[in-house]
Amino acid sequence: MEVRRVPFFKPSISTDEIDEVVDTLRSGWLTTGPKVRQFETEFAGAVNARHAIALNSCTAALHLALEAVGVESGDLVIVPTMTFAATAEVIRYLNAVPLFVDCDQTLCIDPLKVREAIESISAGNPTGGLKPPFGKLKAIIPMHYGGHCCRMDELIEIGAKYDLKIIEDAAHGFPAYYRADQESEWKHAGTFSDVGCFSFYANKCITTGEGGMAVTDDDDLADRIRLMSLHGMNNDAWKRYSDRGSWYYEIVAAGFKYNMTDIAAAIGIHQLRKAEMFRRKRAAVAGRYSEQLSGLPAVETPQDYTNTRINSWHLYSIRLNLDRLTIDRAAFIEELVKRGVGCSVHWKPLHMQPYYQDSYGLEAGLFPVAESEWRRLVSLPIFPDMTFDEVDYVGGAIKSIADDYSC
Repeated sequence: MEVRRVPFFKPSISTDEIDEVVDTLRSGWLTTGPKVRQFETEFAGAVNARHAIALNSCTAALHLALEAVGVESGDLVIVPTMTFAATAEVIRYLNAVPLFVDCDQTLCIDPLKVREAIESISAGNPTGGLKPPFGKLKAIIPMHYGGHCCRMDELIEIGAKYDLKIIEDAAHGFPAYYRADQESEWKHAGTFSDVGCFSFYANKCITTGEGGMAVTDDDDLADRIRLMSLHGMNNDAWKRYSDRGSWYYEIVAAGFKYNMTDIAAAIGIHQLRKAEMFRRKRAAVAGRYSEQLSGLPAVETPQDYTNTRINSWHLYSIRLNLDRLTIDRAAFIEELVKRGVGCSVHWKPLHMQPYYQDSYGLEAGLFPVAESEWRRLVSLPIFPDMTFDEVDYVGGAIKSIADDYSC
């Protein structure tokens, strides 16, 4: 086959975003200002949340959310092992301890394993590779893998039963929706919990280049997150330097420097307005992939639970049936690269990463589903402007590799 180049991701930026950024540059207001406030207001409306606080990353949102709900040094926070580094590292920022649990076959956190971990901790038994004595169990951070929502109704029930705060890592989940059953109303990912955290990194469903958002319906949590996002100052920076503000402020807490700039928000305002269009385009790409790869013995395509989930399709991750191939996942990826196809892997489970193994004595074998599934995961290119011709080329490359290395 003729080799072409299909990138793993390409952002969809139009003259709308460019013109808004130029307008910002000409305005003389570059940091947190009126366009950040506009973006926050429109985002809160889009997800039907009371408050939205724009930040410089989803990592910042997760960190501030944990601080706001009262996580302290030595506390335990339940987190999936199948997630990106940020979901767990923010727990360490507060000198708290991540308690890893396994995923289910959707690659989202398994509520059954969450419940088992809580009961084991309560009984004082070794749990998730950790040994007693334990700190206080404070919170759960579910992560919506690839834009496929977790079973939030079950997790909310668990949180209520054990008095645990829930912070959603919705970095992949805009826009994504969940409902417990066909009789329930759809709710936006990130709005089931005490705080929902979104990412606008360059390859996310909508982008501000770098950026994030924390959403909540709790006035006190919103006030704390906003306060701590800018040095613990009790006056917003843009208010201090506007004609409505005052030069005077007080430092009331040891805060952080996590604010979003107006330049980033200028991009986000228009990306937000196109979010549903982008989602539909990614869904069409995902559907085309599934048609192309259906029935291929060497590949499993992701399931789409359309009755209870509307997937953002941030990722399209196939799973290789390695017993049907004479090569491993690494060699399969090398073959894709030779054919010009960009791809990635999401992710090596965190309990298998050196930092967590060294810090807590964690070992392979603790979480069998995550360990089994990650070894056969390959994330394929998916982005709104991807053409069906490109999808078909990637599908053809996969079929070619499967034919060349079948067993």
